Amino acid sequence: MTQALPWPANDIADWMPLWQAAGFFFATFVLEDVATVGAGLLLATGAVTWPVAFCACFLGIWMGDAGLYAIARFGGRNWFERSPLRRFSGKVVASERWFGERGTPILIFSRLVPGARLPTYLAAGFLRLPAAKFLWITGAASFVWTVIVLLLVQSVGAPLIDWLGEFKRSGWTLAGVLVATWIAMHFLRSALRKVDTRRLSARLGRWWHWEFWPAWIFYPPVGIYYLWLAIKYRGLTLPTAANPGIFSGGMVGESKIATLRELMSTSPEFTAEAELLAGSTPDERLASLREICLRRRLPYPVILKPDIGQRGAGIKLIRDEAQAAAYLAQTSAPLLVQRYAEGPYEAGVFYYRFPGTQRGEIFAITEKVFPVITGDSRSTVADLIWNDARARYIADTYLMRLGERRNEVLAVGEEIKLVEAGNHCQGCIFRDGERLNTEELRQCFDSISQQVPGFFIGRYDVRFASVEDFRQGKNFKIIELNGAASEATSIYDARNSLWTAYRTLFRQWDMVFAIGAENRRQGHAPTELSLIWKTWRSYCQTAATYPTTD
Repeated sequence: MTQALPWPANDIADWMPLWQAAGFFFATFVLEDVATVGAGLLLATGAVTWPVAFCACFLGIWMGDAGLYAIARFGGRNWFERSPLRRFSGKVVASERWFGERGTPILIFSRLVPGARLPTYLAAGFLRLPAAKFLWITGAASFVWTVIVLLLVQSVGAPLIDWLGEFKRSGWTLAGVLVATWIAMHFLRSALRKVDTRRLSARLGRWWHWEFWPAWIFYPPVGIYYLWLAIKYRGLTLPTAANPGIFSGGMVGESKIATLRELMSTSPEFTAEAELLAGSTPDERLASLREICLRRRLPYPVILKPDIGQRGAGIKLIRDEAQAAAYLAQTSAPLLVQRYAEGPYEAGVFYYRFPGTQRGEIFAITEKVFPVITGDSRSTVADLIWNDARARYIADTYLMRLGERRNEVLAVGEEIKLVEAGNHCQGCIFRDGERLNTEELRQCFDSISQQVPGFFIGRYDVRFASVEDFRQGKNFKIIELNGAASEATSIYDARNSLWTAYRTLFRQWDMVFAIGAENRRQGHAPTELSLIWKTWRSYCQTAATYPTTD
């Protein structure tokens, strides 16, 4: 009689994923990258499933990060405060403030730099970075890191295994790789000698200042949060219902002149007058420009800008008719002319009001600073920009706008304004303008906004000559009203942390979705996704013809 096995074979198979997961999980505590690469190789061979590999590696890495943080915070810090080294507490407190301001990008980039994670996470714990902030940042970074490593290794895993098998039969492959690497390094060193180190330093420095990060790096967390809100409110395009009086709620493709006409009708004393150019040819539109300027008594300089535009695209300060003719010859897109509000101050006022309520609020105010460079009679304009502590990070944007003037040498004290459009991506400096916020200003914008049909949330861009007058809600000009897709641009203040910026944007999108949901309940249907996509594609094609922004 055959004795039954104490543990049937099918039971072992059922438990195998658990043992695999446990193995990867504990292996990450020793060498997390090696464990993740190993899991990716097993994925390539089909020996393990994605849920097992990802969950085990991600949780192991994240919990390992949290363990290092906890050791330093509760063990290392307690030991320090009882040791003779506590006499350096003042320096530690200063370090805490420094790390609190810069900890987010440091934590993110430590995930990408081998050997940097251990000291960075220990420092985060020792300097008492808030636990929730540490876990959120490292969790997001570990999530993305694990997915990328597993995908890469899985995609190249099978060829790599085959290559290693071939290598066992021939050591010449390794020799060839080493020789090719040596040659590549030789040419790389030669190329680096020819590189302008000033430009290289500026381009590398951008990565330490999150306000200059490209959109594809900065916005994924916002996109993830948007998707979560879409699930919560059951509507991917729900924000398009936030402002029923504006096409797509102001998400894409809205007409600037449409909102400006409403403002000129209801609040003319606060609006920089504008009008759409008529005609289909450059000559016809130039004639229309002359007629409008004469009828409305608009002296040069005036502003020309596309009727449909985003992030300051195509805005030009036109100083004479020759400049106007050159602009009109470049694009056939619908354009409007607007009276130039000299300022010199500009601000962005982000306003919101929930449907059915009598009181609106100012969510954020952005002060806009227009950078200038000052001549020294020796340096070219390009040199002055590259040597400026901030301008060098976006030198390419400024130099493209300045054209031939880049080689000009300015006299001592002579200044050049680097940007006219109050947009961050065009090089304008943004500061948190909460100091401008007053009850009088809130009442003024609340009154203006409630006279614009179907407007509940968005940002006014305004210009004014006196800060005190503006705080009192007097003597300013609205140059644009942007809808649901606009941002509380005060986040781009360099003094803000990345975490503060995300927190503000998350609160903003919470309001956009909540307002859209209430408007949907009242019968305002969101814009269809197909129409949004079609409008976006059309805008991208048209925007390619816009002139360089001033």
